[in-house]
Parts: sequence; structure tokens; C-alpha cells
Amino acid sequence: MTSIRRQKVTQHEGRKNTDYELDNYGIVDAASVYWNLNTPELYEEIARREEGILSKYGSLLVDTGENTGRAAKDKFIVREPSSEAQVWWGEVNKDFPQDKFNALRDRMMAHAKERDLFIQDTFVGADPSYQLPVRVITELAWHSLFARTMFIRKDEDTSLRQPEFTVINFPSFRADPERDGTRSPTFILMDFSQKLVLIGGTSYAGETKKSVFTLMNYLLPQRGVMSMHCSANVGDSGDVAIFFGLSGTGKTTLSADPERRLIGDDEHGWSDDGVFNFEGGCYAKVIKLNPEAEPDIYRTTRMFGTILENVVFDEETRDFDLDDAAKTENTRASYPLESIPNIVPEGYAGHPQNIIMLTADAFGVLPPVSRLTPEQAMYHFISGYTAKVAGTEKGVTEPQATFSACFGAPFMVLHPGVYADLLAKKVQQHKANCWLVNTGWSGGPYGTGQRMSIKHTRAMIRAILEGSLAGVETKPDPIFGLNIPVSCPEVPTEVLIPRNTWKDKDAYDEKARDLARRFNENFKKFESGVSEAVRAVAPKNN
Repeated sequence: MTSIRRQKVTQHEGRKNTDYELDNYGIVDAASVYWNLNTPELYEEIARREEGILSKYGSLLVDTGENTGRAAKDKFIVREPSSEAQVWWGEVNKDFPQDKFNALRDRMMAHAKERDLFIQDTFVGADPSYQLPVRVITELAWHSLFARTMFIRKDEDTSLRQPEFTVINFPSFRADPERDGTRSPTFILMDFSQKLVLIGGTSYAGETKKSVFTLMNYLLPQRGVMSMHCSANVGDSGDVAIFFGLSGTGKTTLSADPERRLIGDDEHGWSDDGVFNFEGGCYAKVIKLNPEAEPDIYRTTRMFGTILENVVFDEETRDFDLDDAAKTENTRASYPLESIPNIVPEGYAGHPQNIIMLTADAFGVLPPVSRLTPEQAMYHFISGYTAKVAGTEKGVTEPQATFSACFGAPFMVLHPGVYADLLAKKVQQHKANCWLVNTGWSGGPYGTGQRMSIKHTRAMIRAILEGSLAGVETKPDPIFGLNIPVSCPEVPTEVLIPRNTWKDKDAYDEKARDLARRFNENFKKFESGVSEAVRAVAPKNN
């Protein structure tokens, strides 16, 4: 086997780390194996293999083919003794037989014979105490660049620790559902006992990123570290804020503050020492990206080292159109964190003073800002509520309530109550203030009311972060029990109480009770895993 390597090989526990235990995975007789190529080297390989096209600005344009997003229904976890009792089995964490995994693994490794492979040895977790060495083995050079971009690199460290987990991603290997027990030819399979993730039948690179996030969500809580699907920033005085929120709630926009430094935009841990980023890069949606509203992200699309997925471009000029959704609404940019100005380069900071949960309530009944008790914070964290509006997805013709536990249900391996308990303990220990901020509708539901003013929302966030809102008197919402501030700097008082913004008060009451019923119905599946105190803060819908 010809092996091409750009990094020194070291000894590990007396064993030579050669071709570096590829045979341990069952990979033998590969063609060329490229180890830890840097970004320019990977650009050269991508161009040589015609996997992507260089844009006129230096960014890389690639297509993911049939799969332009995650295949959530094709993700499974192997049911095996070491992890079986910890995993919260169900609709999200679907089980897969060990023997089927092993058989598919063997066929997949045989598939690598006489194929070129690319390997990146990376870390996940900026805090050295909780870093997870992860090896990513791919057959596509641009997937190797994606892994190098999204995870943490230590180019100066030639004695990288032995990988603790390995992700093997071969898009050209498709499963046979009848033989392999998968749902389709696409699969994302995780075996915690073998510390192995297998991905096949899809070229969507986000599967690698989110598989590793899933690993961290399994491992870290068992060490007392809270794993979070959130963005985080820090002020000049060292005050940290974290922002939970599903797509469309404003998480990226509101955490990108020129007066505060960005810790990270998507995945973090909260240990006894503070908050730390999991990643070394960002993976942002770029459809209709506004250069005025998101100038930093917009600039990255025109940088060397950025990967643009499924963006429509002109083959002659190599210019691209971020407004064109002909391929998918889920166009993406993967870029190194250092491409963004005003970041925290070390990737970690202290404990949060403020925890902000964002929702976009299209029913127009939740207050624009409210302070949460610890029990309410657990309830709304587990609920993970937002709403889809007409036009966001095929078939959505009216607002739909959407609940995603812990604001990231597809990636949470343990019972949501485990993460909520950790959050509650850390909130209590570090006396963090918890807030629910509604960036959705006011004065009526979607189609009748108006979207909350971004100017007002920014003023609320500013008041939270400056500490001026913490001492303001609050009034409880009669249905949701949320503690609503009676005033907020630069925000009209009448906006703060949602019922006051509706002309038809009876219509508001009916819509509020309807949303409360939806909350309660969704929470039934979590009740057995939370305390009576948390169950007691559920909204009243009678």
C-alpha cells in the first residue's frame, strides 16, 4: 500500500502507529492514504479529483448530490451492554443490532480496497480537560477538508494522542436494507462499545459534524459536563451568555454582537471551569444571506478555506448566487472560526451569567421577554419550543408548534431530564439568570399580527446582558406562569404583555390555551424523568 503522509509518526504505548492501525478497522490494501493534509494540499487534491470548483473569491464550491441535509430517519445506535442502560431509546435514538452492524462494517471496510483514503486526526472540545481525539476517515478529499475545518486542529502537535473515536464516511458505499437491516441505502450508525461511527450512502458532510456532537452528548454528561446545542459569547468584563434556539429563532443573529466576543456558534460544553466550544469551525446556513445583517458570515463566503455546499454558481465566471435556492434551501458554508473577527481564540470562557432561550412563537401569545425560575428553565429547556410558519416547509400552510427537546433532540442520546438536571444544578451553583425571549409574533398570530421588532428584541437582549432587566418588577402570565418585566429600556411598555397587543382579547385567550395544551401534550413523554417541581410549572390550559 502506498502511504502519503504530511505528519510525523510517533510511538504510542510501545506500538508503532503505522498506517496507523488502519488494519485495526479492517481496512487493508487501500490505494493511497493521505494523512492530515493541510488546507492548501486538500484544495489541490479536490481540484485534481474534480470534487469541487474554486469560486472567483477563493472559496470552494461543492455539491452533496441527492442528500442536501441530514438523513435523521437513517440514524441508529447499536444496542449493546455498555451503553444500553444509558441511551434514551425511542423515536430519536433507534436501536440497531450488533451483529448487523458488524456485518455491514466488514463489507464497508472491504469496500475501501484499492481506494484512496483521506484521514484527519482532530480534537473535539476546546477545554483540554475534556478534549476528545477523533479520527475521521473519508474517501472524498473535500470531506477531509470539512473535518479539518469543523473540528480542532493542532498542527504544531505532531504527537497527537491515539483517537478515542473514529468516524468512517464512505458516500459511495450504499447499504442493502434487506440484507443490512437499515431503513434505506443511507445510514448513520453509532457503536459506543467499538467507538466507531459508520456513515454511507450520503455526501452531506453535516452527518460527520452532528455524529460527533452526538458522541459528546453521550460522553460528557456522564462526566458531569453539560453538553449544549447553543451559541455563546462573552463581554469585556468576562460575563458569558449562552443562547439556545432552534432554526429561525435568531440564535446566530442575536449572539453575533460587535460589542462581545464569540466563543462559538453551535455546540458547547459547560464544565466546572466554564463554557467551552466543541468545534474549530462554523457551519452556517447561507440561503439569502444578507451582507448587512450578517456581514461577518457573508465575508467568509468569499474566503479561501471556506466550503460552500449546494450553492448555485456560474460555471464561467465562478461567481455564485446566495439567493438562489434551486438546489436546496439548506445551502451551507463551512469555515474556520478564525475567519470571524472578535472571537475568543482559545475557545473557552467562564460561567454564564445569563442563559437565553429563544423561541419564535407564530401564535403570538408568548411574551417577548420573561424571566424563568430554575424549574421553568428546566421545563422550557426540555420542551424546546418554536413554531414553523407557512412557506418554510412543503405542506406547511399555517403555524405549526414544533418541540425539540433540549433545543436539539436529534442529537441527545440520554433522557432529556439528564441534561435538564445538569442545567438546573449549574444554574443554581453559578447563580445564572434564565430568560425566555420570543422573537416571533405580537398582536396576533402569523398572518394577523406582526413579527417582533428586531430593534426591540436587541434592546431586550442588551438589557439582559447589561443586568438592568434583572432588577425590574415582574408580573406572572396567567396561563404560562412566566415572569414578565413590567418595563424594559427602549421597549414600549404595551409590547411586553402579549394580551395587551391583541385587539380581540377573547381570541388571544383561546389561542393561548391552545398553545398551552400543545405544551402539555408534548411534555407527557418526559414527565416520568423530571421532578414534581418541574411538572408543576406546566402552563394552565383550562
